[in-house]
Amino acid sequence: MILSSLCIAYAGFLALALAMDRHHEQILARRPSARASRLLGWVGWAVLALSLPPAIVAWGWAIGLPAWLGLLTVAAAALALLLPYAPRAALRLGPAAVVCAPLLAFLA
Repeated sequence: MILSSLCIAYAGFLALALAMDRHHEQILARRPSARASRLLGWVGWAVLALSLPPAIVAWGWAIGLPAWLGLLTVAAAALALLLPYAPRAALRLGPAAVVCAPLLAFLA
């Protein structure tokens, strides 16, 4: 459940990064439309919210909420370190993380 939450958080932060003009252009070599940027922003925040339940299930509310904040920090740091050096790899890890999240939850 913990790795599942981490994978979901990474995908959420990737969507938020793609909502920004600078990162969208850096990764996809084009500027996003206003509608796409707004949609990616909403999707990013929704996916980040979806990363909370696995942490709560794994640890309960007392430990799960602070641990979830730590997982958000790890996911954001991973994306922040990947974007300058390997933006295409950061993009490819997003869908892979979404696919792996249910598998990791099932295995836990």
